[in-house]
Amino acid sequence: MRPANSHGGAVKKVTLITEHLRTPIGTLFLFSEEDGTLRLADWEDLSERMNKLLIRHFGIDGLINRASNQRSPSHEALEAYFDGDLNALANVRVKTIGTPFQIKVWEQLCLIPPGSTISYAELARRVGNPAGTRAVGAANGANFINIVVPCHRVIGSDASLTGYGSGLSRKRWLLDHENGAKPLFV
Repeated sequence: MRPANSHGGAVKKVTLITEHLRTPIGTLFLFSEEDGTLRLADWEDLSERMNKLLIRHFGIDGLINRASNQRSPSHEALEAYFDGDLNALANVRVKTIGTPFQIKVWEQLCLIPPGSTISYAELARRVGNPAGTRAVGAANGANFINIVVPCHRVIGSDASLTGYGSGLSRKRWLLDHENGAKPLFV
């Protein structure tokens, strides 16, 4: 899985297929292109944030949204992930919109294996900007393909759970899930 930059140019109409996936930590909304490429994954209780993202990136006139009558590959992969197949997300196709720096950060996030975590400082080093801890934190927070682009795997330098827009309880659950339900933090 590699985030692709699709930013720039005139707004063209995009049809996104909407799906809902019930998970142990809430209902996840999935928005995919007709070919199954995942464009957005976010939580039902954060629908206001989701709607703002959709309008910001596609415009009010640029988006056609319709419900799915069959499961997308992304839906099936996320379902398998929540059922315990932590490698199920490896081949999910995603396309997201971001700056070149954000794309670089998101690509690095995708290299962190399930069950592992790194600090924001380490992520900054990996993208070639060792002094850019805050910048990678901001790029991490701008990721809107939850779980598949695993921003939840980034923690504080002191191993604390910090900075997860979907809530620290979800971040803790995801990390525990990926660590075989053994608590990472006590």
